[in-house]
Amino acid sequence: MSKKRILLLSVSAGAGHKRAAEAIHVNALQHAQHLEVCHLDVMDFVTAGFRKIYTDFYIKLVNKAPTLWGYLYNATNEVQADSTMERLRRSLERLNARSLLKTIADFAPDAIVCTHFLPAELLSCLIVKGRLHCPVWVQVTDFDLHRMWIHENMAGYFAANDEIAERMRQNGIAPDHIHITGIPVMPGFMLHPERAECAAALGLNPAKPTVLLMGGGAGLGGLDQVAQRLLALEVDFQLIVLAGKNVAALKSLQVIAEQQQGRLVALGFTDKVERLMACSDLVITKPGGLTTSECLAMGLPMIVNAPIPGQEERNADFLLEQGAALKAYDDLSLAYRLELLLSSPDKLHTMRAAATSLGKPNAASDVISIVLSHTQKNH
Repeated sequence: MSKKRILLLSVSAGAGHKRAAEAIHVNALQHAQHLEVCHLDVMDFVTAGFRKIYTDFYIKLVNKAPTLWGYLYNATNEVQADSTMERLRRSLERLNARSLLKTIADFAPDAIVCTHFLPAELLSCLIVKGRLHCPVWVQVTDFDLHRMWIHENMAGYFAANDEIAERMRQNGIAPDHIHITGIPVMPGFMLHPERAECAAALGLNPAKPTVLLMGGGAGLGGLDQVAQRLLALEVDFQLIVLAGKNVAALKSLQVIAEQQQGRLVALGFTDKVERLMACSDLVITKPGGLTTSECLAMGLPMIVNAPIPGQEERNADFLLEQGAALKAYDDLSLAYRLELLLSSPDKLHTMRAAATSLGKPNAASDVISIVLSHTQKNH
């Protein structure tokens, strides 16, 4: 029996869409004898100018002008699909994707899973024109549903929770095309590594309250100033700071770590975040869909720090409503909430229980199972 070919398409605008595809890819390898899986970043197949708009501009905008990003997020959610601007945008996207479409044709997939709306939109147009005949699936990567995720002729949609599924139905997606799987995370977040072992590897005391401060994949934010403010609090705790790829922030943090006598561990980019979470009692993070899903999979409560308007704000609202997080909007409110939680073990325990109940660590595996089941049924 020939192997089924599954193609995963992501976009590196922020780290989350790519991480979701990687999580599905790693889980798919468990079916290696039956599957051939390929993961492509759509940004590797477009012109440099188009890539700058879609990735570099996005990161600069959310970091430097978050209010403007929030306006654009809401405005594009409300614009009519047949408007002149929308038709112009779709034409531009298709123009910049010709090499991607050739690569898809060469791979000849039996199914495609998109973790970003851009490839879903491109492929929807191909299906309408009769130029693509394999099923295309869409994995939404936030606890919100923007209109740009909704496209015709998709084989199915994977939703983070019941509310997103209802939003999909209200946007015209057939109920039997909607699957509530959660947002895919790596298998490591299912395994829950042993706390004492992970703490020892970092030189931390596993019995002491430990907080993980995350700066996102690009290490956005003044992490060194935040760390100094938190370590000045009256409560006794250990702090792990993940600076991502922000080399300058990491150097500053390492200087602080030398002055803090074992209270601070500063790290750069790592693909073993689950080991840091395993020895943590609380995570301070931007509320991206992937990062928060990883926290929930590990049963970790959060303080979501200064969410950008748009999808992060919606993610934060969901977590707050469910009792799995508190929200901080500046350094002072962050320090206040951290001191409050570390001084209130019962409150922290309640939030941990809420986070655990929301976690969907099997999301990636469920996505692969559904896609395979559908593929086999239609062959």
